[in-house]
Amino acid sequence: MTAYSTGDIRNMTFVGHSGSGKTSLCEAIMHATGVTNRMGSVDDKTSHLDVDDEEKERGHSIDSHVLAVMHRGKRLNLIDTPGAPDFIGPAVASFAAVETAAIVINAPGGIQVNTRRMREQAKRFGLGRVIIVNHFDAESADLEQLVNDIKESFGQVVAPINLPAQGRKSVINCLEKCGGQSDILDVEHEHTNIIERVSECDDALMNRYFEEGDLPIELVKENFVKAVRAGTIVPLLFTDAKDEIGIKELLDFIVDCCPCPLEGKKRFLKHPDADDEEIQVGGDKFVGQVFKVAVDHKSKIKYPYFRVLSGTTKAGTNIMATGDRKGNRPGHFHYFVGGDHKETDEAIAGDLVAVAKMELNIGDTLFTEANDGHVEMPKFPQPMYSLAVEPKARGDEGKLSEAIHRFTETDPCFKVNHDPQTHELVISGNGDMHLRVILSKMARQFKLEVDTKTPKIPYRETISKGAEGHYRHKKQTGGAGQFGEVYLKIDPLERGSDPTLEWSWDIFGGSIPGQFEPAIKKGVTELMEAGPLAGFPMQDVKVSITDGKHHPVDSKEVAFKTAGKLAFKDAVLKSKPVLLEPIVNVEVTAPTDQVGDITGDLAQRRGRPTGQDLLPGNMTLIEAQVPLAKLSDYHSRLSSMTGGKGSYALEFSHYEPVPSNEVQAVMAQYQPKDDDDE
Repeated sequence: MTAYSTGDIRNMTFVGHSGSGKTSLCEAIMHATGVTNRMGSVDDKTSHLDVDDEEKERGHSIDSHVLAVMHRGKRLNLIDTPGAPDFIGPAVASFAAVETAAIVINAPGGIQVNTRRMREQAKRFGLGRVIIVNHFDAESADLEQLVNDIKESFGQVVAPINLPAQGRKSVINCLEKCGGQSDILDVEHEHTNIIERVSECDDALMNRYFEEGDLPIELVKENFVKAVRAGTIVPLLFTDAKDEIGIKELLDFIVDCCPCPLEGKKRFLKHPDADDEEIQVGGDKFVGQVFKVAVDHKSKIKYPYFRVLSGTTKAGTNIMATGDRKGNRPGHFHYFVGGDHKETDEAIAGDLVAVAKMELNIGDTLFTEANDGHVEMPKFPQPMYSLAVEPKARGDEGKLSEAIHRFTETDPCFKVNHDPQTHELVISGNGDMHLRVILSKMARQFKLEVDTKTPKIPYRETISKGAEGHYRHKKQTGGAGQFGEVYLKIDPLERGSDPTLEWSWDIFGGSIPGQFEPAIKKGVTELMEAGPLAGFPMQDVKVSITDGKHHPVDSKEVAFKTAGKLAFKDAVLKSKPVLLEPIVNVEVTAPTDQVGDITGDLAQRRGRPTGQDLLPGNMTLIEAQVPLAKLSDYHSRLSSMTGGKGSYALEFSHYEPVPSNEVQAVMAQYQPKDDDDE
């Protein structure tokens, strides 16, 4: 039996921009709770959390790290996440494990690109939100202006729970006290602000506040978790991780004012056989969800981490993922603190644990009996930066396959596919840095060197009008022949349709026996995977098989597959096929005096501005939509324009037609191979 219950658990993820001090904050928490006997440091490479060689060398987190600590008899499961936009995947995945997201802001640096993105993602996923201003003792930090900027950016629901005091050497509690001296702002005013924000979470509470002009502090505390969950208050706390100022106050706040798993975001189970009916997860039956997969840097053992959403599971109990009918029996569960872990025989609802050597993937929903339901994960950004790779040394293909399999298991935003047109192995990630780290890990962990080619742009092909197609396949070779004839009709679907192919079997009178439908569809699907214009995948097409002929002896599946594929090609070439390019949302943060140069450069890349905001520290956020094909060199260009002070983040938006004056140049790079069956 565990020494705590579900109501004693607090799950929180620390997110925010790179350099905000999330890892340092977690190091201070571990030290303050006695988990470690010394403060680890990112700068001197002694962090207990950034244990990977790549993280130590680069001086920042690349993956998320889970730590379990106890404070005042409560179990705090905390997740330290990467802050660089290229490594946003593990941060987004951590939302599946928690009730509260702590958005960490570096006091001197202020609000940055990933600060905004993670705050919006957490809000969209329905998590309670807390803002932590770290390194508040920095002399260069204008704290009063920063608080104003945070309220302006994130809304007036932001309320300081404590404020710097005694020359930034301590913090004063605004929730408990309605007096006292702070270095910034007025403690009594902020105390009143807290009461007002909390009262808004409940109509009866608000009426009482209006009638009496105040609320007892006990009643405010009693309703604080409800207010955090409802979003009527976004608490703001100050810390200085390096000197452990405000750390105990932060821990007390997490225990007293953050929702436990019984009070936080509810999860729902969807069953595909019940029209995706949603059933709230709860009760005694075990349901879990994998939010992280890691490989221990010393033992090389694979550890999937999962959140227990309901029920209890014990060591030796059979666990299976959605759709699985066999499952596995874990010997023990593990609690991790960075690279160290302890074993336990039981995991209760709300807890975060890991299991060894089980073949599970990020997002898997877990059960103790066969079940086809699943719990939705937060939405991951679509990887938009790609490289074609091949091993430098002959015979290293096996190593490359093993390495890629490892990284796709552990990184939710790392994807790989084999291009059927160019026969290239293409890896995709969130940006240049993301893929450079992957390649560095390949060299370090697998002793594997690869050659890379220019980033590959994921163009698509589609049609712009309806058309009819026909093909008669007839081949006689001495023995049994091949015969199949197909008539079909195609029509365009709405851009971005899901699925990308709508299929209709409109055969009447048995002109084509139904047994050949799968073969015809396979032929059509092959051309959908490598379109006729430049070999890119097709999308947004409806195909109706309308007529055809068959032979009682010579008709075979291979004949109808060929006839279906080439009838489809005949129709596509008559339908004014269109080449589509991916458009991405770009957020650029740069010095204000460089805005003119940056917007001009984006315009030359066919960028369309969508917004612009002034940020603290004489910085500006520029938002635009730009064709991905025009951003292959943007990392170096932005660095050159801003002297290294600029940063940017990409997120897929939509596809749209390539301008007519550029179509031929794109097509010239890819020569679709002749179909052997033509």
